[in-house]
Amino acid sequence: MPKDPCNVKSTLVRPRLFTFDVFGTIVDWRAGLREALGAHPVSDRDFDRLIDLQGELEQGPFRRYAEIVSESLVRVLRLSREEADRIGATAGTWPLFADSAPALRRLARIAPRAATTNSDIAHGEDVQRALGSRLEGWICAEDVRAYKPDQRIWQEAAERMRVPYGRDWWHVSAYADYDLRTAARVGLTRVFVQRPHCRPGEADHVVSDLDALADIAEDS
Repeated sequence: MPKDPCNVKSTLVRPRLFTFDVFGTIVDWRAGLREALGAHPVSDRDFDRLIDLQGELEQGPFRRYAEIVSESLVRVLRLSREEADRIGATAGTWPLFADSAPALRRLARIAPRAATTNSDIAHGEDVQRALGSRLEGWICAEDVRAYKPDQRIWQEAAERMRVPYGRDWWHVSAYADYDLRTAARVGLTRVFVQRPHCRPGEADHVVSDLDALADIAEDS
């Protein structure tokens, strides 16, 4: 079992940039996948197997995220390739967490917001359409030809958003294993979001949802 999340620092640094993991943090990917699968059940254990296999595939030769989702569904759930391809291509239409859009609007009044996401360009268009507005940046694996935890994603974000690594860059994720660990390595403020499916670990701030993050950021 993953260890409980813990706050390791309490000093608030006014954010200059927010970056976000998307699938699992902004988008409810477990609910979305279950909805996409319809009558085909997926247990919590199978969902963990899916994302663990996706993580393994992401470290191999570059493939678009839609293809990785498809491959994981074929191998773990024994879906047909046609059905798996359809689900992988439409992952960007999976539902947002209820707090995502309103909280992101609040955060926009504080600092620019960018996605740093293991996904495709097309997924970004779908997610931002659902949000009702565009983020100031969308840095995805298809752009960089690499997946987190590869530090090239972070470097691309720094260059594109014109913000150097530092404590005034807040990275927000429900996944401390592949995401917040790299954020710590490059010296960012780490915000762990306790989503229904998450991978806890050390963080500078632990929040229940993005509304709680906006509360903290507004007080910084």
